[in-house]
Amino acid sequence: MKKSDFYFNLPEELIAQTPVEKRDHSRLMHIDRVSGKVRHLHFYDLPSLIRPGDCIVLNDSRVIPARLFGRRESGGAVEVVLLKDKGGSVWECLTRPGKKTAPGTILTFGDGELRARVLDKAPGGNRLIEFIYEGIFLEVLEKLGKMPLPPYIKEELMDSERYQTVYSREPGSAAAPTAGLHFTSELLHELEERGASLAYITLHVGLGTFRPVKCENVEDHEMHAEYCIIPREAADRINAAKRAGGRIISCGTTSCRTLESRCGEEGLVREYAGWTNVFIYPGYRFKCVDGLITNFHLPESTLIMLVSAFAGRENILRAYEEAIRERYRFFSFGDATIII
Repeated sequence: MKKSDFYFNLPEELIAQTPVEKRDHSRLMHIDRVSGKVRHLHFYDLPSLIRPGDCIVLNDSRVIPARLFGRRESGGAVEVVLLKDKGGSVWECLTRPGKKTAPGTILTFGDGELRARVLDKAPGGNRLIEFIYEGIFLEVLEKLGKMPLPPYIKEELMDSERYQTVYSREPGSAAAPTAGLHFTSELLHELEERGASLAYITLHVGLGTFRPVKCENVEDHEMHAEYCIIPREAADRINAAKRAGGRIISCGTTSCRTLESRCGEEGLVREYAGWTNVFIYPGYRFKCVDGLITNFHLPESTLIMLVSAFAGRENILRAYEEAIRERYRFFSFGDATIII
């Protein structure tokens, strides 16, 4: 299977730069998983597609302000993006300029209230960096850091909470689980009123989400690892719905990958805390997930490969062609799809 099998031409003006004014007023394309037929709705119509007994699985990870701008002690500006917490105040980071952050380099941020030392090189040209600070690290980040928006978003975000889901509560992501940005508290309540259950799991999204597939043969791509948690309560709720014949509807590819990586052949999930690097592309047999809520994705990305595995490559590419004709908004702040 070739990377080029997942290419489509996307006009740049369809890449959403800002979120819609009201979260649930984004558009929603309903794609029939079997036939590929589409319907054009709005996200506030979602409850009409949900049955009593369905379980909607949501990723409650919260984006941390992981982008830091500082200076090297020897002189010169530096940008650092936190990627993975390695423990003991050490993070794997992306640095710019990379050549100026050799092991031993000392970095300062703000008025010196945050300092750091580059310890070593890490895979992919990243760096292992030890941070030196007083107090609580997340509070220091809230003061000095910025949201690490995807590279295709050029405009400054006026309200940082619009890059958080309304149910976010577990800090740790370097990028938002964007399928959840469309939900409001009122919409979640309406879904429960209609008889659906909500299960909250966690996957801390890394910037590897945006890493392009460089191998022409899809099977040769190495998926980035991300930390995920399936709490006992969530596993029990998901499994109860599955046993009762309800559909498991994953909100986002992050939730989908978490569930599928910790699911047995019988379709049930287990309590878990650890890493996942499952790579889902056509040919994969889904064991747990019956429906998927997700945004429109980049050409040739691992994300469009996942949705193509779920609904068929031809169905997805046809739906994307129609989305472009109908001027849907793409990517993180764009419109949504539900595939069931």
